[in-house]
Amino acid sequence: MNHNGRETEIKLAVPSVAAAVRLVRSAGFRVFKRRVFESNTVWDTPRQVLRRASRLLRIRQAGTKALLTYKGKPGISKHKSREELELQIADPAMLGAIFERLGYRPLFRYEKYRTEYRQPAAGGTATIDETPVGVFVELEGNPTWIDRTARRLGFSERQYITASYASLYIDWCKQRRIKPGNMTFES
Repeated sequence: MNHNGRETEIKLAVPSVAAAVRLVRSAGFRVFKRRVFESNTVWDTPRQVLRRASRLLRIRQAGTKALLTYKGKPGISKHKSREELELQIADPAMLGAIFERLGYRPLFRYEKYRTEYRQPAAGGTATIDETPVGVFVELEGNPTWIDRTARRLGFSERQYITASYASLYIDWCKQRRIKPGNMTFES
């Protein structure tokens, strides 16, 4: 969810899915979109022009839906905020073939299970993301709502994570002294 083509978000690390569910439910959140498996492919040129400019081009397959997403360079303070443009697509394989003809290549793949929660009449979304490198509650909405909700969940600003899943994965690999590849459950 973004507001006027902008996404503002933080991630919060939690020890388990059960702990995440308890947190969001105790804050009045209810399931808005059921748990779904997501496969994400980040595309870039062989010279990684988009990554070097802190931009992202992604094809996401989530259940029976597929989305093309462009994300602009983030402005990072205590929240990550950036332009986000999304379009539902019918044929992700064909779009991938078009990207390849234009000189783009799959740069990184990452997977997660995502459950989306909302509060009645609230201004944002909480998602529980189950990834190969941990469980995260992601809060997306306006900065005031994010801060208020994070406090209500028991988190302080110093616990906010603004890094991408790719960055979190690379750090996770470094800590374990393993070579990064794709962040998939089978890796």
